[in-house]
Amino acid sequence: MNPLRILILGVLFYILYRLLFSPGRKTVDGDRQKSGSEADERDVLVEDPVCHVYVPQGQAVSCRKDGQTFYFCSDKCCKIFLSGKDTTE
Repeated sequence: MNPLRILILGVLFYILYRLLFSPGRKTVDGDRQKSGSEADERDVLVEDPVCHVYVPQGQAVSCRKDGQTFYFCSDKCCKIFLSGKDTTE
């Protein structure tokens, strides 16, 4: 075999090795297991009871009323809900 063919085969084997045994390789299921319920909580969309906008639970403003937790898109909607007004503006 000539040196060029050996070099090309070496590069191909190296690329194959990196693809199969790379330490940075991740799977979707593995990411879910590592992050736990914290990532799941951020992914859940909750509906604002005042303006009916869906907001990721991790970014929503929350408050408790009568032992139940409510989630809002903003402080303004939270204040409107707590005051008991029916209209948003």
